[in-house]
Parts: sequence; structure tokens; C-alpha cells
Amino acid sequence: MSNIAGKAYAMNVITPIRWYMTWINKVIFWVALKMPSTLKGLITLSLIHYARWVIVGRKQFPHLSERQPEETLNYSYMLFFSNFNGSWAQYVDSFTFSIPSGLDLFWKWNIRYPRSVPLTPFHEYIQFNQIQTDHYYSAYPMAASNDVKSAKTLTTQLLAFDAQYNNASPDEFLKNYKALLRSLQHDMGTMQPLPIVSLADQAKGD
Repeated sequence: MSNIAGKAYAMNVITPIRWYMTWINKVIFWVALKMPSTLKGLITLSLIHYARWVIVGRKQFPHLSERQPEETLNYSYMLFFSNFNGSWAQYVDSFTFSIPSGLDLFWKWNIRYPRSVPLTPFHEYIQFNQIQTDHYYSAYPMAASNDVKSAKTLTTQLLAFDAQYNNASPDEFLKNYKALLRSLQHDMGTMQPLPIVSLADQAKGD
């Protein structure tokens, strides 16, 4: 299915922005980078693998050949890329509920941006400007972002356990191994295909 690799979904959105207002967006992005607390609601969303905004000026588009004519553009363009777990609607709604004012700041000067609330016009705006992902590679297609974090925790704890109890007696080893398993039970899961989140998604898959 387009945009999907295992449990992950790739979103690419390109929106026109008034070229003479791009400097304001760049200042906002700079402040968000220097003060991550302004994106606290977004950072705490465990379903997100990656998210990035990029502004390409109307005279900054690359030319692949000398024969390629130079574009005459009326707007600059803002590119938004993200990889996440779950359905498209779940992700967009989570974004809206987490940083509604932040979304409005980021996209405020984009052409025909309707604001993040109410949801329906915002959904339609994102859908209209989304570019489908025809090829999408994922290194761990059956792992959600939380699965990857849990695997990192397990690796760290197992290496530490091995170093501490490598020469322990069988009884001492077994006792502490069981204790380790109890402490890590929330980090041990199975990696499997994404469950069906709606009948519409199931129909697409069929």
C-alpha cells in the first residue's frame, strides 16, 4: 500500500507560502530548535518516528541540467516530512490536540491554511497538499517507535546483567535473571503486522 511500510506510515506535505513571509517562519523554526520545550506536546507523542519542516525559497529549487528552464514561481514552498505509527487520521488528530497553536504558527502564512481547529478543514488541507509515497523503506517494518525504544532498553539491561552475573552460581543467576525479567516485562513484546485500525483501512488493503 502506498505510504506504508509495516507499522510505519510516511507523510510528505508540500504547501505554498508567501515568499516575503518565509523569514518569519524561519525565525519560528529557529526558536523551536533552541527551545524544545515549545514543542513539548509534540515530542511526547510516542507514535512519531521523525518529523521535519523545511522551507525552499522560490529561487532555490535545484536544477539537474543546464537545459532545464528556470522556474518563475510566485511562492516559496514549505515541505513537511514525517514517519509515524498508526493511521493517517490518528496522527493528524494527535498533532492538532498536542500543539494546535504551534501548527497555526508554522503554517499561518501558507496559502489557504484553514487553521488546525476545526479538524475537518485541516484534514482536507493536508490531504489536498500531501504527496503520495510510492517507495518507502523501513529498516524495522514490524517495529513501532516504542518497540525500538524497548529494544534499546533491553539491550542495555542485558549487557549490564551479563557483566554483573557472568560468574554467578546457577542459583544466584536464576534468581536475578527472573528479577530482571519482571523489571523488563513492559519492554518485551512481539513485532507483528499493524492491526486493522478501521474498516476503511482494511478495504484499502484488500
